[in-house]
Amino acid sequence: MIEIIKEDITNLEVDAIVNAANKSLLGGGGVDGAIHRKAGKELYKYCLKLNGCLTGEAKITPGFNLKAKYIIHTVAPIWYKGEENRCELLKNCYVNSFELALENNIKTIAFPCLGMGVYKVPTDVGGSIAIDTSLEYQDRFEKIYLVCFNDLDYDFYKKYLMEKQEMK
Repeated sequence: MIEIIKEDITNLEVDAIVNAANKSLLGGGGVDGAIHRKAGKELYKYCLKLNGCLTGEAKITPGFNLKAKYIIHTVAPIWYKGEENRCELLKNCYVNSFELALENNIKTIAFPCLGMGVYKVPTDVGGSIAIDTSLEYQDRFEKIYLVCFNDLDYDFYKKYLMEKQEMK
């Protein structure tokens, strides 16, 4: 089951939260910074050993001080830089995160709006990729949360998911 919520992803009690990370995995702004602050210094130390992450790929760490048992870190394309295959790379963020979750027996997972902050992925593009990919995986998880930060993203996600479910 997919649920669209407007919450602080760092407070969720789920098996895993997904981090909208940068390539270094060492923290940054937005969701990434919030996750690193709340998880604590151990996350930074752990991520030092991971040697970063390529765009579209995903890596997993313990949740440390978070309520979530795991953090899955993925790197969205920087939309405004015009990276080639931007949509494919963004979809890979979701696919690789879902696959890593399945490998680790994760049943409940929460995604932020990947790339839709400082990387400037447009709401309609990011939202449709998030929901379409989540629909492909929904039968393999107990719950998928798509966590929005602002009203624009939340409203788009709710409307788009409803339209997709009505088409079934």
